[in-house]
Amino acid sequence: MKFTDGYWQLLPGVTELRPRQVDDVVAGEDTLTVYASTAPIVRRGDTLNRPLVTVTLHSPMDGVVGVTIEHFQGGLDRGPRFELHRSVGDVKITTPQLTGEPVATLRSGSLEARVATEGDWSVEFVADGRVLTSSMARSVGVLTDAAGRHYVREQLTLGVGEHVYGLGERFGSLVKNGQTVDIWNADGGTASDQAYKNVPFYLSDAGYGVFVDQPERVSFEIGTEVVSRAQFSVEGQSLTYFVIAGPTPKDVLRRYTALTGRPARVPDWSYGLWLSTSFTTSYDEATVTHFVDGMAERDLPLSVFHFDCFWMRRFHWSDFIWDPGTFPDPEGMLRRLKDRGLRICVWINPYIAQRSVLFAEGMDLGYLVKNPDGSVWQWNLWQAGMGLVDFTNPDAVAWYQGKLRVLLDQGVDCFKTDFGERIPTDVVWHDGSDPQRMHNYYTHLYNRCVFDLLEAERGPGEAVLFARSATAGGQQFPVHWGGDCESTFVSMAESLRGGLSLALSGFGFWSHDIGGFEGAPDAAVFKRWLPFGLLSSHSRLHGSDSYRVPWAFDDEAVDVTRRFTRLKMSLMPYLSQAGRVAHEEGLPVMRPMVLEFPDDRGAATVDTQYMLGESLLVAPVFSAAGDVDVYVPDGTWTSLLSGEQVTGPRWVRERHGFDSVPLYVRPGTVLPVGAHHDRPDRDHADGVTLLLVELPDGHRSTLRVPSGAGEAVFDVRREGGTVRVRATGAPGAWAVQVHGRERHDVPAGTAHVEVPA
Repeated sequence: MKFTDGYWQLLPGVTELRPRQVDDVVAGEDTLTVYASTAPIVRRGDTLNRPLVTVTLHSPMDGVVGVTIEHFQGGLDRGPRFELHRSVGDVKITTPQLTGEPVATLRSGSLEARVATEGDWSVEFVADGRVLTSSMARSVGVLTDAAGRHYVREQLTLGVGEHVYGLGERFGSLVKNGQTVDIWNADGGTASDQAYKNVPFYLSDAGYGVFVDQPERVSFEIGTEVVSRAQFSVEGQSLTYFVIAGPTPKDVLRRYTALTGRPARVPDWSYGLWLSTSFTTSYDEATVTHFVDGMAERDLPLSVFHFDCFWMRRFHWSDFIWDPGTFPDPEGMLRRLKDRGLRICVWINPYIAQRSVLFAEGMDLGYLVKNPDGSVWQWNLWQAGMGLVDFTNPDAVAWYQGKLRVLLDQGVDCFKTDFGERIPTDVVWHDGSDPQRMHNYYTHLYNRCVFDLLEAERGPGEAVLFARSATAGGQQFPVHWGGDCESTFVSMAESLRGGLSLALSGFGFWSHDIGGFEGAPDAAVFKRWLPFGLLSSHSRLHGSDSYRVPWAFDDEAVDVTRRFTRLKMSLMPYLSQAGRVAHEEGLPVMRPMVLEFPDDRGAATVDTQYMLGESLLVAPVFSAAGDVDVYVPDGTWTSLLSGEQVTGPRWVRERHGFDSVPLYVRPGTVLPVGAHHDRPDRDHADGVTLLLVELPDGHRSTLRVPSGAGEAVFDVRREGGTVRVRATGAPGAWAVQVHGRERHDVPAGTAHVEVPA
């Protein structure tokens, strides 16, 4: 939200209090509290009728410093609050009384906040002797607008050439400089400044991140209120934010996800191809069987079949009852599908239509969100007379989970948790939560409810969602998909930008609707989207009012689907390990170029390609003709598809057929390629080939390949003209291949092999 008219003047009707002079600092056991007057104190009488701004520094974990700015402290904290995983280490505090210097400090790990106790207001955030960002004399504000609403604002400095990323899933430019962003979940598609997944966290390539610990609407002005500052503000009397140290973007994400939660492990079967009925299309068991048969007849590997909304009766969403006129034998149908090796996903949401049997039940039990007068909140958007499950009520959570458990018992494996964005703010929650804060936070409770059920019923590592909405911490409940995009090349590109932005907001797994959701893509769009979709962490064929089976487009679409689905299956030893890194370290499977190459100025603004894991560069083709520009970082990169090589750093223009895409292997890579092309959940180490690509002399690396309940470990060393590989825990035969040379098959039980480099 903007408060100023230019740099010098406030907007009409806006008043502002700013900290002008530090009056006192008080060191607690692990906090530093600063009391700042809003005007200079020259004599004792100046303390009368003089507001104070209270700023408290604290730390939830090493390398993270929190700042709480307060005006009045007497308000009610009704919640909700983000669930933070605190692990405070060694916090060191100094004050002028101890040092004799006009500065007070709080240090946590490598990060130190320095508050000037004399002169203008100044807080510097310093790591390894370098100032990362600062709060300056005109940064902090306690403001009142013309309508009497109160706000607290902070502005942190931006350096020359500094780029800001993140703030959730945003479909505009990956770099957020020059953008105004409101953190407010909305069901707005992928073509506007609204987003399904809003996260009050940004990452700077200057070596730090900022997380605003406020679940309600947070307004960000990234260089738009003051060009040299990132501003954020909330309505109310207080604001809490955390500065998170790097030094690299990966380090920032590791700390941020340690604080807000790491993604759960996802099952290997979820990496395979998902096929949907699509949304408003006509389908029954015969249709579903026809689709599944068609995939098998065309040798198209399929892992998950998804039933969208109309598996339930119209006007009854959500009652979780199969439409008896369309699916008279759901248990038998699911058994028949699962006998073919398929997993089953069904669409759900937390909106309960008035005609649903669950509406009257939920109303009688008090499980639906209420109006202030005690009546059930209702409206007609989406479903006639719908209400909303109140997930702040533990009994309502158990009730909702009980309905879903019936579906799991029938054979369902996972849920598409759609919606959760249009949450009213004029309602009363069971636990007394602030409605403004619950608007964004509702999706967290919704997805956690479903994910917890899946983990309880299927076990850790077997739970997976296909979720649309999220906020900070939602990365703990994967997978998320990009929402309702159009079926065009432009929308394909905006979907990618949304996914990359989400990746820099702490989310490890991401997907999108191959071919687009709205409308029917022409064959060229569909065929170009296929490699992009199948070289994403998760891959789904889904549309709105038209089917997405490949043969509905042309024979070439079938061939492209087969080629890239089989390719993805062969990359499962690599992708499964990338998923493990997402779970253990918080680093996404699909990575913006800046995350892997933070010191490469050429990579800072690239948002038309990405790294799949740390070693594969993917550049989707956004044109029918096949022309594509690829940014190649330093070194000699090798095409995984053709074997051709290109040396960077530079931009390269290429032309690709529908059966190809720029897919380059990073120099210095040991790429594990699987022996299986039919499904994603086999033993990845059995028969694996280690593809050695441009290993420099002196290369040393350790590769972990998931294998059953354990893993196979391969130690790779190059010394001069020889590469030595030592295997531990390999379950069978394996192979080594230096790029462009013969393959060396290694018999089962062999623990060591040497090959020419």
